[in-house]
Amino acid sequence: MKTAVLVSGGGTNLQAMLDAKDRGEMPEVEFVCVVSNRKKAYALERAREHGIEALYLPTVRFDSTESYNTALRDLLLERGVEAVVLAGFLVVLSKPMTDAFPNRIINVHPSLIPSFCGDGFYGLKVHEAVLERGVKVSGATVHFVDEGTDTGPIILQKAVAVEEGDTPEALQLRIMEQAEWKLLPCAVELLAEGRLIVEEHRVRIREA
Repeated sequence: MKTAVLVSGGGTNLQAMLDAKDRGEMPEVEFVCVVSNRKKAYALERAREHGIEALYLPTVRFDSTESYNTALRDLLLERGVEAVVLAGFLVVLSKPMTDAFPNRIINVHPSLIPSFCGDGFYGLKVHEAVLERGVKVSGATVHFVDEGTDTGPIILQKAVAVEEGDTPEALQLRIMEQAEWKLLPCAVELLAEGRLIVEEHRVRIREA
């Protein structure tokens, strides 16, 4: 499955997938390009180091979210992309993208959806809110992307304990290590194997 990864920052989730691919855990996945809206995103360097095309597509070139999404869609389709992974991409996807890749765009979110998700919940903001609320368990969710924010069908989730004395940074790292970096490669490979069946907004995983 020809796959594109969209990233705005350092690309730790991208690296987790590249490492999984190197270990032979994602045999059906071919990473054809990594796209960032930020020119200095380290994720682009990670892509180059793995011989993957690294593309910079800044939002400032476009006068609307729709026009950006249209350009992004065309760029991906030109490369034969079949699926898209959001690995910390801080640009809103809209109809040109979601219509082109229905149930083919995967996102990882650092909480157990439907908790601590939606508009304004991203990055450290999620973990800050978790600690402020005093919850005992957080985690990560991998889901399909639709036109809402964190509203698409849930594919996989994994709980991670919130520990006494946690800082947002410590909790973020634990959730990445114990959940995000494990769930995301697994979900993308399941999609590539054709094992993710969406029925009435729910995801069923077909047996291998």
